[in-house]
Amino acid sequence: MSRRRLAFRPRLLPSLVTALLLPVLLGLGFWQLDRADQKREIIEARQAAAEAPAVDLNAGLPTADDARFRLAGARGRFDGERQFLLENQVRDGVLGYRIITPLRLEGGHEAILVDRGWVAAPASRRHLPDTRVDSGEREVTGRLGKGPSVGLRMGPAYAGDGGWPRRVQYLDFEAMDEALPYAVPHYLLRTGAGAAEARPEGMRFGPERHHGYAVQWFALATALVVIYIGVNLRRRKDHEQHS
Repeated sequence: MSRRRLAFRPRLLPSLVTALLLPVLLGLGFWQLDRADQKREIIEARQAAAEAPAVDLNAGLPTADDARFRLAGARGRFDGERQFLLENQVRDGVLGYRIITPLRLEGGHEAILVDRGWVAAPASRRHLPDTRVDSGEREVTGRLGKGPSVGLRMGPAYAGDGGWPRRVQYLDFEAMDEALPYAVPHYLLRTGAGAAEARPEGMRFGPERHHGYAVQWFALATALVVIYIGVNLRRRKDHEQHS
């Protein structure tokens, strides 16, 4: 009676499939771990910013990196003649705009873009919402940030005849800076309750979910290796070992 033992004999097709899929699965797993690290850094930066003193924007505009998530205050006058309407902003199932208004800083030649909040869109696109704002001197407080992010940018941020207020598909700070007769930093001052409640940019969920996704991708990679080994194992007789 002959005995049979297992021998690993890789075949071409399973080897090609595994060679193609395994790096992809491992890459997706490590990518999710990297995303988790990024989210953790965002949370830590937000916590550090919350503990830092508020920034006085009239004393000087910080860089975009230094401004991220910081509480800030500014004194000046709103430029009601030049405003941006960020399109496709949905609240409770209602389509609307976010009103972005430059605040001309007192005692300087610069301005800060202020996210004044959400407004419902009129029934017809031919009409614009009411964006009127008092041009008197005021003090505005809020949180600094990049504002709502978009996953895909199709074409320029805005199109049209260049009139005001100007609809924008997404926040292109360079284009907004060029459209204004004065300089603005490439971030927003978000005011009101929305500033306190706003999620950090790109923060739909925390790092824990990314860790869960990474475990899933690594599990699939492990399963692929096990399947590859299984389909390439063949039984052989003892005499085959000595032939």
